[in-house]
This record gives sequence, structure tokens and C-alpha cells, in this order.
Amino acid sequence: MYRHKEFESLLRGRNILIAGYGREGKSTHNLLRHLVPDTPITIASNDQEIATALAKAKEAGTPFDLIIKSPGIPTMKFEGLCDLDTITSQTDLFLQVYGDQTIGITGTKGKSTTTSLIHHILTCSLGGDHHVLLAGNIGIPLLDIVDQLDDQTIVVAELSCHQLENIHRAPHIGVILNLFQEHLDHYHDYHDYQMAKMQMMACQQVGDHCFYCSDNTELCQRVAELAPNTTTTLHPYSLAEARRAAVDRLTTSLQGDHNLCNIFVAKQACSLMGVSETQFAEALATFHGLQHRLELVGTYQGITFYNDSISTIPQATIAAVETLQHVDTLILGGFDRGIDYSALENYLLSPTLAGRQIHNIVFVGEAGRRLYINLSSRQPNPLSSMHAILVEDDYSKIVDWCFAHTQPDTICLLSPAAASYDSFKNFEERGNTFKELIRNHK
Repeated sequence: MYRHKEFESLLRGRNILIAGYGREGKSTHNLLRHLVPDTPITIASNDQEIATALAKAKEAGTPFDLIIKSPGIPTMKFEGLCDLDTITSQTDLFLQVYGDQTIGITGTKGKSTTTSLIHHILTCSLGGDHHVLLAGNIGIPLLDIVDQLDDQTIVVAELSCHQLENIHRAPHIGVILNLFQEHLDHYHDYHDYQMAKMQMMACQQVGDHCFYCSDNTELCQRVAELAPNTTTTLHPYSLAEARRAAVDRLTTSLQGDHNLCNIFVAKQACSLMGVSETQFAEALATFHGLQHRLELVGTYQGITFYNDSISTIPQATIAAVETLQHVDTLILGGFDRGIDYSALENYLLSPTLAGRQIHNIVFVGEAGRRLYINLSSRQPNPLSSMHAILVEDDYSKIVDWCFAHTQPDTICLLSPAAASYDSFKNFEERGNTFKELIRNHK
């Protein structure tokens, strides 16, 4: 294994706890058993098992000196139970060894599309000379690819807040797309969530590069706070800059201003890797957007349906409506994580030209009901001008209602501004259910 000695030095002789035993936990365990088979390893798959393992180790006088935490377990679950400085992650271990050949992308929204786009561009443009691998939060554990690495490998990694919060070394090239309220159930407050994302910049080194969108006010504030203590090279970018660079004239299937920004930062990052403008344009033209991200389902009975199930925050829903422009029916809501919906409420109260075309709204789950109550109490009540309103959790009934109420030659959009965990395993299952019901509608 390439650089295996460096990896072994991080692990050998440690008393290790693997906290969480899902896909990433099992991936970590597999590599540890291969690299350091004689190292003691304890596995705890849930909160109770973690608390028990930490208590037993402390009582025995052999506390864990390395806790490899899976992303789904909040760090605050460990408070008061152990030394928080002993917590690491497979992302942290991977980046300490391979960070110098990694491009990392994070942000509240847009990271999967941008990560996949950069991977596609580099594969098309540099694939003859470099092995370009895709991994991280996009579904491939970073430690699953270590056997494929060599000194010519480029790793393109989507990195979530949970993966970034415990790192000591950031990717050589980092991209921070935006910061909005998200995952508040995993953090003490919004600032803690933001600072987890900002480790992408804070843990970079001399010679590294960090791109960030200067249109995002809160992101700019965090950059300004951290910049005096960082050594990386900062590269702000904006929608205006993307338009000046004529990125909107390139051939692409990606829609909307947010994707224009994503394309532009992908172009900038790839140029650092030696991709020419011609190579970028040719590769971009062959890239297709990901499922559940403003995904065109099709036109049925004259109604065009879009699946934007990935939308779990209000800003994403607003961007989707503004991009499509002809939304007649909007499906909102799901699992309520306490996100501030005032931006979306204000948008529906004083809509733009695109917003004014929304005539029917479906409110789903606790988040949808909170939105419905908040909007109903506004003066003037924006719902009073709607043609039809539905409060419902059953997607089969929702789809039937959408067919009955959406005008032909307009759009029905699923862009919930909420997580899916109240009724579905994840946003993919929600989106697939929506698509299947549409295609099978009689």
C-alpha cells in the first residue's frame, strides 16, 4: 500500500475505539486489521455502546488514546466521557497521509454536484496521466480507496461538516461553496456547524489553495476571522465573476445561477491541476447532473415534474424556483430540524416573478406544518392568494393531488427545504418514491 508506513505510524501502539459501525466504521476496521493487526481495537456501534466502552476503559485505567468517530455520531455525545482531543476520523487519518494529493469540496449545498463535476473534468482531461478517484461523503469511504493510490493519483473528495470537524490536515485544494443553516441537531449552535466546515481552510498549509464564494455573507465573515491565522492561498469567487468569465456561454446541462458558480469554481480548481480552457469546455459538455438535484422526471399529462429531493434548506428551494421559473405546484416539508424558515416565508410573502407563479403548495411532515402555521399567521397571508393548499404526508395522495391541481404547461416541483428522515431512509428514497409514483400514475 502506497505510504503505508506513514499510515501505520498514526495507528500502531494505540488503544483504539471505533465509534460507529456503519459503512465508514466497517471500512475503518477493515484497514486497521490489515495494517496493524496486533493493535487492540474496540468497536461500539451506537451511543449506548460508546458510553459503556468509554466508561469501562476509564475504570480499567486504560482510556482510549485514539477514538475514530463515524460522521453520523455528534461529537457532543462524547462530552464529559473522554478527552475530546483523542477523537479523530477516517477522513482525518486519510488527509494526514494523502492530503497533499486531495481536492476537497464542502458547503451546505452543491458539494455533490461540484465534486462530481471536478472528478469528471479531471478524468476527461488528465486521466491519461493521472488516476483520478472519487470518494468521501458522496458514498465511497476514503479508506476504501487507499489500495488504489500511487504518487500520480488525484483524489476528489466530497467532505461533510461531520467529516471535517476533527481533521488536522486539510486537502491541498479546498473549495467552500456556501454556509447555510443545516444539521443543527448535531451541533450546539449554528456557529459550531460553520466552524466544522471552516476546517477546510483552517487546517490547510503553506502552498495550499482555498476557494470560497464571496457572495455568501456568513462564509465571508468566517474567512475574515480565520484568515490572519492561516497560511493557505485564498481565492474568493462570485457569480458576477463567473458571468464576466462567460461561463454561462459554455455548453452544459446544469441549470441556475448556483450551478453557474459551481461550474466557475470547478474551472478555477481544475486550472490549478493543469486543465486548459478547451479541455474544461469539452469535458463540461459531457457532464450530466446528479439524480435528485433539479432532476427532470418528465412531462406527464402536460405537467413537467422535477425532483429536487436533495433540497433540505430554504435557500435551495428558493434557488430551484428561481431557476425553473414556471413552478405552479411546490411540495415543501419533511423532518423538522428547527431550521429558520423566515427566508422562504419572506420569499413566498413577497415573491419574485418566479415566485408569483406558484399557485399550489403541499405541506409535508412537521416542517411543512410549521411552515403552514407560520405562513397562515402572516399579514397579508400569502396562502390566501393560492389556488389550492394540501397538508399531507402520504406521497401517493400528494402525487394524485398534484396531477389534479397543476396546470398543463407548468411545473410541479418537489423541493422540500427539509430532511426526509421522518418518512424515508434518506433524500434518495424520497426522490425515488416521488418519481415512481409519477411514472406509474393512472
